[in-house]
Parts: sequence; structure tokens; C-alpha cells
Amino acid sequence: MTPTEIEALFTRADGSYVFSRWGRPIVPVVFGVEEETLEVLKGAIEAVVTLAGHQMAETDPELGTNLMVFFIRDWDELTATPKLDELIPNLATTVDRLKASNASQYRAFRFDDDGAIQACFSFVCMTDEMADQPAETIALGQMVQAILLWSDTVFRESSPLASLPDGSVVLRPDIADVIRAAYDLTMPAAARDASHALRMFARLQAAQTDS
Repeated sequence: MTPTEIEALFTRADGSYVFSRWGRPIVPVVFGVEEETLEVLKGAIEAVVTLAGHQMAETDPELGTNLMVFFIRDWDELTATPKLDELIPNLATTVDRLKASNASQYRAFRFDDDGAIQACFSFVCMTDEMADQPAETIALGQMVQAILLWSDTVFRESSPLASLPDGSVVLRPDIADVIRAAYDLTMPAAARDASHALRMFARLQAAQTDS
């Protein structure tokens, strides 16, 4: 990928460059799925965390769990869930916006004092579009979009996943490379300057040379 392409991955609709990765081990919990699907989701979470070279844990000392994934039938379930408005600011307004745009997914992040990801709340509304997708595809797509704070527009037109000839779905190699570079120990956990994309590009180049 070029520096410009990397920059676009983290440039928001308002033109600002905002990058953030997890600054603590990930402790996931999933709501609204059966046991069989739960195992698929856990497998996807572990696979992406391993790819990043990051860690998972049994509990978060502050929050207990810090990656919450909710599967719902319609967005009104969110406003009916007790105390969810304590986790998601302006919940009622957000639900109205999601319904108006016929959204199928939504993520809300929290950040620590250094700007690193502290928690992620991921919601998947099982619309007809989502219900037609295999559980493996949904699980991988959700975890890829939770492992970094990507641009709010980057995956609207193109998926971070790719289909193989046999019909299976995998993470796009270019996106996988960016995730690895983002979690390199020499890289900052958060950045607000587009020069960060140049550093990411240098890490990608170095990784290709090492391989």
C-alpha cells in the first residue's frame, strides 16, 4: 500500500486523521447468539488478536469486559436494554439515526488518557442483508473493524474481507498487513497527525524486506 492509501484508512469524513489501537488486553463478551455461533465469534476474535500480535485476558481490571458484541433483531432493542444508555452516550438519538439510515452495524469506542482504545461496543442488527451472511463472515468482519479505529467511511464501499475461489472468506492481505504494522511495538497507540501514515508505510516496507 502507498502512504496515501494508508492515510485514507484513518482519515474521517471531516478530513481529520485519527488512529487508535488497543492499549490493553482484549476481554470479549458476546450477547444474542447461540452456543455454536458463539464459538465461531470467539475463534474470529482470537484469530485477529493473534494476527495483530496483541493479547487477550480473562478480565479487565476496570471494566470486567471491554469488547462487547451485541446481536439484535432491530435497533429498538438498544433503547429497551437496561443501563445501556450509561455505556452509549445519546443512545436514543443514535438509535434514531441508525434506523433512518437502515444501518446493519454500529460500533462505539472508549479511549484512555493516551488515546488508545479502552473499550468497544459493537452492535450487529440482523437485517436480511446480514442474515444472509455466514456466521464466519460476520464474525471476522466485526473483529477486524474493532481491532483498530478505522475511518468512518473506509469500509462503506469496499469490505475488509475477500472471497476465495472455494467460497470461503478471508481477511484481505493488505488490511492484514496494516493491522500487523499498527501493532508493531515501535508504533504509537494513538496518532492525530497524518505523518503517522508514513511511519506505517515504513513498517510495511520493513516487514516485506524481513520476509
